[in-house]
Amino acid sequence: MYMSGHKSSDMFAYIETGATSTLDGIIDTVSAEHPIAPLLNILKPHGKLVMVGLPPKPLELPAWPLLMGRKIMGGSIIGGMEETQEMLDFAAKHNITPQVEVVSLNYVNITMERLLKLDVKYRFVLGIGKTSKAGCKLI
Repeated sequence: MYMSGHKSSDMFAYIETGATSTLDGIIDTVSAEHPIAPLLNILKPHGKLVMVGLPPKPLELPAWPLLMGRKIMGGSIIGGMEETQEMLDFAAKHNITPQVEVVSLNYVNITMERLLKLDVKYRFVLGIGKTSKAGCKLI
């Protein structure tokens, strides 16, 4: 299952459907403050929560759902070359592409204003050429 929770309300709406203990693993890419307990609650026993986003402040880690639910938690801010290649191969095999908004250099100031207003749905990528790279989904 893939869930893009660019809004925390999306995640909580999924949880409110009664979907506790339904997922084998979660890759948490959120780089903002967010609660961890709801993520642990939707993991099956021995489910894995892997954090790769780096929030600006430490997150509260609730011990009860982690220990009693036999959940596994880990994280990384970067992988080595072998892991990175494995991830790229996996993404290509399963047709997983990044969701980004490509912005031309002419719109950098507008893009910065949008960042300050938190008007960002996906990651911004500055386009420096006339064509986008293959595999990037333009939003």
